[in-house]
Amino acid sequence: MNYIRNFCIIAHIDHGKSTLADRLLERTNTIAITEGQMLDDMDLERERGITIKSHAIQMAYNLDGQDYELNLIDTPGHVDFSYEVSRSIAACEGALLVVDATQGVQAQTISNLYMAIEQDLEIIPVINKIDMPNAMPEEVEDEIVELLGCSPDEIIRASGKTGEGVDDILRAVVERVSPPVGDREAPLQALIFDSVFNSFRGIIAYFKIVNGTIRKGDKVKFFNTGMEYTADEVGVLKMDMVARNEMGAGEVGYIISGIKDAKEVKVGDTITHVARPCAESISGFQEVKPMVFAGVYPIDPTDYENLRASLEKLQLNDASLTFMPESSVALGFGFRCGFLGLLHMEIVQERLDREFNMDVITTVPNVSYMVYDKQGGVKEVHNPSGLPEPTVIEHIEEPYIRASIITTSTYIGSIMKLCLDKRGELIKQEFVSGNRVELHFMLPLGEIVIDFYDKLKSISKGYASFDYHLAGYRPSHLAKVDILLNGEPVDALSTLTHHDNAVALGRRMCEKLKELIPRQQFDIAIQAAIGAKIIARETVKQVRKDVTAKCYGGDVSRKRKLLEKQKRGKKRMKQIGNVEVPQKAFLAVLKLE
Repeated sequence: MNYIRNFCIIAHIDHGKSTLADRLLERTNTIAITEGQMLDDMDLERERGITIKSHAIQMAYNLDGQDYELNLIDTPGHVDFSYEVSRSIAACEGALLVVDATQGVQAQTISNLYMAIEQDLEIIPVINKIDMPNAMPEEVEDEIVELLGCSPDEIIRASGKTGEGVDDILRAVVERVSPPVGDREAPLQALIFDSVFNSFRGIIAYFKIVNGTIRKGDKVKFFNTGMEYTADEVGVLKMDMVARNEMGAGEVGYIISGIKDAKEVKVGDTITHVARPCAESISGFQEVKPMVFAGVYPIDPTDYENLRASLEKLQLNDASLTFMPESSVALGFGFRCGFLGLLHMEIVQERLDREFNMDVITTVPNVSYMVYDKQGGVKEVHNPSGLPEPTVIEHIEEPYIRASIITTSTYIGSIMKLCLDKRGELIKQEFVSGNRVELHFMLPLGEIVIDFYDKLKSISKGYASFDYHLAGYRPSHLAKVDILLNGEPVDALSTLTHHDNAVALGRRMCEKLKELIPRQQFDIAIQAAIGAKIIARETVKQVRKDVTAKCYGGDVSRKRKLLEKQKRGKKRMKQIGNVEVPQKAFLAVLKLE
């Protein structure tokens, strides 16, 4: 165990983690690098240039004649995938904190750092991209010293592109990161930190052994679910899986035991032996708290069961996704899914389409509210259609977040205006270093769910970084805006919003839907309503046929008779005709300006 080192790479999005990981793999001769970001193996990750999943890989490294086993986990940097990072940190003893030499310390850098410090990880600061012409290593070094309280000598300067400083990083990992602590003779305790579904082998769980030893063929039990299995295969994670006969404390690897049901594997569970179980499970693992909720419905209602199976398989690979069944009058049966943010929601939708061939409609995303009734009861509502009658509601509380925004002083004015427009309140502002400022705001989560991050990026020209934490609930004056088509409410389009914004939002939604709903043989009235009060209306005009064309000469009453006949037909059609709302309309409501 003295020659094992488990470490992960943490950083803000786009600071070069995956490229640096490539150089480490190349330097330790683990694999030949044929293209950039070898660990990002999902098409989506390559297309977008971001890491979505954490990736574990083992490297062999020789330092001063001694062989070491290094287990590396490359983690995502976007705030929506911070749950992946927390799981990776739980399986490590050290972390490389990577900071971009051209951008300096960003909000997510600080957030991930605190997560690592809470788990007592050894932090190795690395300044990446020092080969860039606009790099400012001295200023960034000062920022890191101020943040970590370390000496400048401890900071390694490196470049993921040229490979400069990679040897120093590997030496620092061996010298500074402590080997894992554990007893090989004790009862088996292994933490599951990830799992994937393989259509031939079943569910493959990735684990880190804290105590004990596991051998091929052992009878094992999952502590929290109580399910028992045989370890058909155990091994280590190289670029492919490499089987081993035995693995001991401190090692990171995988187990295949022919599990077919996704519900039986819980990330954060503990694996132990059936014959000699451990006394308690490994603690310190947090349950995920979704921030954004949206309904996901199959376009073809017969695909409902397939969608359930697809979501279960996706949940194995992405434990921060939560879902439960729900039904809608407009869309039929589907699921109410919980996501960590809008990017997470977009990625899940893309993965359902690519990996499982599921065509789905996603409703307007919203957050969960606490509804207090006049009898003193309280109910958590994720969906506007689940809101009780206004007459029985005492008050509604909405979730607030504490947001930290780091930017240059040039953009303070426009960022403050954006936050105040979103009903935010400034708590404090402090200078981080030079002309960089950290702003702390309290903001309602419902206001930032849809387009806040995009607006922040555009007004700051990409120079603002954003991170947030849930900060409890506060009473708020909210209104439920319903959309009616020909007097029939479309429950999938109803939203909860602050009373002051309700009329403007209703008007914009009606205007947008008017553009997107195709014309029918009859007039379609699009209305926005709060309760029984209509606050906005638009009409999609009917497609008319000139029935009087064949009428020439004679009395005007002949024309009138034909027009009356057409009118009656239109009226009857309106009663039995139903209006199809295209998927574009649901998506357009998210992009309302």
